[in-house]
Amino acid sequence: MKTLILIVGPTGTGKTELSVSLAKELSTEIVSCDSMQIYKGMDIGTAKVTPAEAGGVPHHMIDIKSPFDSYSVSDFCRDAKECSEKIFAKGKPVIMVGGTGLYADSFANDTDFTETGTNEQIRAELSAYAEENGIEALHNMLASIDAESAASIHPNNVKRVIRAIEYYRLTGETISEHNRKTKEKPSPYRCIYIGLERDRDELYERIDSRVDLMMKKGLLAEVWTLYAMGCRSHHTSMQALGYKELIWYIEGKCTLDEAVRILKRDSRRYAKRQLTWFGRNKNINWINLSSCKTKEQVMKTVRSILAKNEVTI
Repeated sequence: MKTLILIVGPTGTGKTELSVSLAKELSTEIVSCDSMQIYKGMDIGTAKVTPAEAGGVPHHMIDIKSPFDSYSVSDFCRDAKECSEKIFAKGKPVIMVGGTGLYADSFANDTDFTETGTNEQIRAELSAYAEENGIEALHNMLASIDAESAASIHPNNVKRVIRAIEYYRLTGETISEHNRKTKEKPSPYRCIYIGLERDRDELYERIDSRVDLMMKKGLLAEVWTLYAMGCRSHHTSMQALGYKELIWYIEGKCTLDEAVRILKRDSRRYAKRQLTWFGRNKNINWINLSSCKTKEQVMKTVRSILAKNEVTI
C-alpha cells in the first residue's frame, strides 16, 4: 500500500524543519498542504520554505496559482494526487506537510468531490444575501441547516459556507453527513499522521516573534506589491493572515501598529482553531516540541512512530 506521512499541527510549531529532515532520511519529496502557499508572490506571509531551508528536497503544490485565482479543496486533492502518484511510482512514501487540516484530511480520506455539481444561481443568490445581510447572517443560515458544519467553518470563509448550503439544497443531505460517510470509506493510503505541538505559552510567543520577523523581512513591501498588482480583500488569496490585515493598513482603515497587533492576535486564534481541528483526529501521533529539546530527540520519536507502522529509515 502507498505510504502517506502527514506532518500537521498549528502554525509556528516547526513543521517545515521536521519535514525536510525526514524527507532527506527517506530520500523522498514533500507535498505542501497549505491553502495559501499555492499562490505566487506570497512568500513571506505564508512562510514558504526557502531554497536554503529545503536543502535540495523537492517541494510540490507551492507557487502553482496566481493570487487572483480561486482554488478549492477539490482542486487541491486533484492536483496533489497527480504529483503524489509520481512520487509513489518511484517506490517512495509521500510526505505531506501543512496546517490546512481540511486539505490534509480530504486528501488522506480520498474524498470524492465529483458526486454533486454546482449551481451558479444558488451561489449568486447566497452571495447577494451575504452582501445585503452580512457574513454572520449567512453563517447563521448554515447553522440552521447544518450545525456541525457551521461549527467547523469560520464565518469569514464565505466560499465554504456557501458551498455547504449549496450542497444541502442540491442533495437534501448536509455536507457534514456526506463527509462522515466519506471518512467511513477506507483510505487508499497507509496514512501515518505526525502532529507537532508546543506548550501554549511557548507557541504563542513563537507566533508573535514570527510576525515580527516577517515584518523585518519585508512583509509590508510584499503586500504593497500585490496591492499594486490589483489584489484586494475580496480575492481568496488576500484572506490569508498577514495580507488582509496589512491591506487594512494600506487602505487607511487602521495604523500599522494596529494591523500588526491584529495579525498576532488572529494568528494565535488560528493556531487554536487548528489544534481544535486536528484534536478530533484520533490517529495523530503527537510530539510536543517543548518537551523534545533537541532535533535528534524529535527524529528518534518520529523513527519510533514510523517503525510501528512498518516504515523503516
